[in-house]
Amino acid sequence: MTPSERLKTGRPSVFHTSRRRFLATTAMGLVALSASGARARVLFGTGLPWDSGAIEPPRQVLPGPWIFFTAREAELVEAIAERLIPADDLSISGKDAGCAVFIDRQLSGHYGSSERLYMKGPFQPGLPTQGDQSGLTPAVRYRQGLKALDAHCRQTMGGKSFTDLSPEQKDQLLTAMEKDEVKFDGPVSAVSFFGQILQNTMEGFFADPVYGGNRDMVSWKMIGFPGTRYDYRDHVLKHNQNYTLPPVSIGGRSDWARKG
Repeated sequence: MTPSERLKTGRPSVFHTSRRRFLATTAMGLVALSASGARARVLFGTGLPWDSGAIEPPRQVLPGPWIFFTAREAELVEAIAERLIPADDLSISGKDAGCAVFIDRQLSGHYGSSERLYMKGPFQPGLPTQGDQSGLTPAVRYRQGLKALDAHCRQTMGGKSFTDLSPEQKDQLLTAMEKDEVKFDGPVSAVSFFGQILQNTMEGFFADPVYGGNRDMVSWKMIGFPGTRYDYRDHVLKHNQNYTLPPVSIGGRSDWARKG
């Protein structure tokens, strides 16, 4: 039984005050330890013992020169993102949403170098449930995978690159890669590369726009996600009512992205 149900039935509950007051107490309460002892105090209202913006948020990624990708690699990634998330009446494409920008910035940082992961051997094929067991970092996998994809297309498509193919041909090739029906030359398999770029494209499409993708909050607006608002106390008791406020990014604005 939920707290609100207990309030309606009159059964004993720790929620002696209204649910709104309880949420406010939970959200705004702090325990402050003084130098003379452990005397606690609870803060209500808007008075908080810290200033707005005291903690630096992630730096907003804006469209600009590629950091990790070469121009050719970026062209390939954008072409793939455009087919993984094609434009329709619900949203713009993955390319126009900035998914390639998101991936580029991720590969140029900790994610690309696997700096925060354990990357020591032995390296050997693992079970499907164990995930990737190779010693290749995401940055190396992208570089090798994009090179192998371009080479495969030129060998099997009459000298055409992936970007030269029709939308139908691109979809057919990507589907074959997903089904492990395509063999790449080199250390990166077609099926594993497809899985990685699909995962990263989805992350770029739905992540906070501060990281370079989800331009103009397009995916959040599509699914009705409110974003990273400070709190929702004004809406806690508005049951079965539509939430009409626009989404908000970590950057604090719903229109942060500037199309260059």
